[in-house]
Amino acid sequence: MLLRDFVRLTTGSLRSHPMRSFLAALGIAVGIAAVILLTSIGEGIHQFVLAEFTQFGTNLMIVGPGRVITAGTPIGVFGTVRPLTIEDAEALRRGPYVQVTNPTVEGNAEIAAGGKRRRVTLFGVGPDMPRALHVSVRMGSFLPYDDPRTARPLAVLGSKAKVELFGAANPLGSRIEVGGSRFRIVGVMESKGQVVGIDLDDTIFIPVARAQELFNRDSLTGIHVVYEPDAPVDKVVDGIQRILLARHGREDVTIITQQKMRDVLNSVLGVLTFAVGALGGISLLVGGVGILTIMTIAVSERTAEIGLLRALGAKQEQILVLFLGEAALLAAVGGAAGLALGVGLAQLLSLTVAALPVSTPWWFALLAEGIAVSVGLAAGVLPARRAARLEPVDALRAE
Repeated sequence: MLLRDFVRLTTGSLRSHPMRSFLAALGIAVGIAAVILLTSIGEGIHQFVLAEFTQFGTNLMIVGPGRVITAGTPIGVFGTVRPLTIEDAEALRRGPYVQVTNPTVEGNAEIAAGGKRRRVTLFGVGPDMPRALHVSVRMGSFLPYDDPRTARPLAVLGSKAKVELFGAANPLGSRIEVGGSRFRIVGVMESKGQVVGIDLDDTIFIPVARAQELFNRDSLTGIHVVYEPDAPVDKVVDGIQRILLARHGREDVTIITQQKMRDVLNSVLGVLTFAVGALGGISLLVGGVGILTIMTIAVSERTAEIGLLRALGAKQEQILVLFLGEAALLAAVGGAAGLALGVGLAQLLSLTVAALPVSTPWWFALLAEGIAVSVGLAAGVLPARRAARLEPVDALRAE
């Protein structure tokens, strides 16, 4: 069978029943569109969370009080022998490859100024916090390098907290009440937005020792450790463990590196992306059943044509390839339409819902088209084998 005859017979069969071909291709198109759209949303969320998580730099680790797992059970802060202290943070500065440490206490507090009150997230931090977390000051300055245990009552406002309390006025030098204590404002932070659900603009930063007094706690929430970008992470972790082991007498802290956090996020978000893609795959399966049905009907209707082709010398393999070609062409056309529809819907969703991250990787678009053709071939195997096995005489007699 010549190539032009193969193409003519394949396309002619589909053109002779346009509505039936359209409905079969539509099933594949809907399935591919669903897979592309859902996977684009999953991939977009994946990239968004990782970007949010790594915007503080890639050479940051967090030291938290308590072992995550001790004797097989999670006991957290309650398993620690000694609290994590400001002195521990200062000691960690002498660790190998360590550039900056930032002791942190986090909580919630009510602030008041000019007759206005607002509840915000309060961070007790050290003066190196901007370097540790890659944030900057828009007005004034950050907390000075006082004695960390007797720091002055100074405060730095987040950009949103500043607008809510002072509007367009300059707040520098003004007094603000934080949890019943008075602080003097020395700076306003640049807008940072939300990070993993926490609005860093609706915040206030005060010295860590003052935050411990407000919250009546001895232990820090954690210590941020920034190390040299090219330093071996294992050696940085070993150095931190040795210092804290010498100070505490036992391993009673948890060290979380960004690589570990990224690995966990990648695994969780990878499952999410796979799950939403699998949901779209159900629609693709339905499309494959549609092609199977259409091709089965086509074999029944074209029995005489198959008999004539066999009588003229067509081999079983050629009949098999002919019907598989029809199924693959039908699926390819439907897959291309579904690909265009899915990408278009994803872009439309991204424009109409700006808060929803959407990303369609090009490699996945090619993979989706390949899946569509594979589904078409799989659905066409049984009808094609049935057509190829028809005996010429029996096929002609069926007419």
